[in-house]
Amino acid sequence: MKVHLQVDSAPQRVAGHAAAIAASGVDGLFTFEGQHDVFLPLVVAAGATPGMDLMTNVAIAGPRSPLHLAHAAWDLQVYSGGRFRLGLGSQIQPHIEKRYGATWDKPAAKMAETVSAIKAILDAWEGKSRLSFRGEYFTHTLMPPNFNPGPNPFGPPPVLMGALGPVMTRTAAEVADGLLVMPFNSDRHFAERTLPAIAEGLHRGGRRAGEFPLVVQVMVAMGRTGAEQAAARAAVSGLIAFYGSTPAYRPVLEVEGWADAQPELNALSKVGDVDRMRALISDDMVARIGVTGTPEECAAEIGRRYGAHAGEVCCYFPGYRPPADQIAALTAALHDLPARP
Repeated sequence: MKVHLQVDSAPQRVAGHAAAIAASGVDGLFTFEGQHDVFLPLVVAAGATPGMDLMTNVAIAGPRSPLHLAHAAWDLQVYSGGRFRLGLGSQIQPHIEKRYGATWDKPAAKMAETVSAIKAILDAWEGKSRLSFRGEYFTHTLMPPNFNPGPNPFGPPPVLMGALGPVMTRTAAEVADGLLVMPFNSDRHFAERTLPAIAEGLHRGGRRAGEFPLVVQVMVAMGRTGAEQAAARAAVSGLIAFYGSTPAYRPVLEVEGWADAQPELNALSKVGDVDRMRALISDDMVARIGVTGTPEECAAEIGRRYGAHAGEVCCYFPGYRPPADQIAALTAALHDLPARP
């Protein structure tokens, strides 16, 4: 199984951290659209880590034009020598409207159209077709030669979608080049809700499972000692509490029998009581939504949950940073998992 880690996107740290990630033996790195831009750090990383895969995970699509996204993806594909994938996500309504100052409307439909528009633009640049995209949200029909970069020397970059709910997951399987399975997930939710939605989307799109890669994402709480593991679980519980406070993510808690925790987490989030939010997340919740244990035990659990379906994993260490030797051990153990059929 290929392994990807999140790079520190702060401008003053990205080059050093990208090099450290590469030294741990992982296969790629990704950026998250949080405190810093999601694209610019990958320009630095492309030069600092030759040979490594690069990915946005994710760039928020709603506030951006498909043309902006196509240009960024085209350029990063060249900077990286063909190692880039554009990962897109929809975010949730409060962030789109109140943080980005953009408009929220039928997120799955808009995401599908965004992906289709980007692909139409890339196809036009490749010389495969004249640009003539007309949708509900976007119209792209003008591409004079002085605005056309031409065919990408490394081929057009793949466009992936991040998803959690059944509608967005089904949409991704229908139109995108791959699925980024959200890290707020569990064995049961993945089996009972994610996989059926993927199958339905592939059927709608006339595609086969072997043509649609899954990249699973996992929150990892690992350590060699009991004290290290306890500290890691406490750190991971903070991100689980944050995700769990979001009404749209309630289905993950619901399928595991923890639905009643969601309204309480939401109420505490509105008053900023992070400590009480974290206290609601038990060790069992961390173990079932994330994975816990030694590096080797975490790798084995990732393989048990996802190995039959995915050939790649993005590992998160939220709120803590494991020693380099433990990251290397986790990576080696994941690399040793049997290849996906």
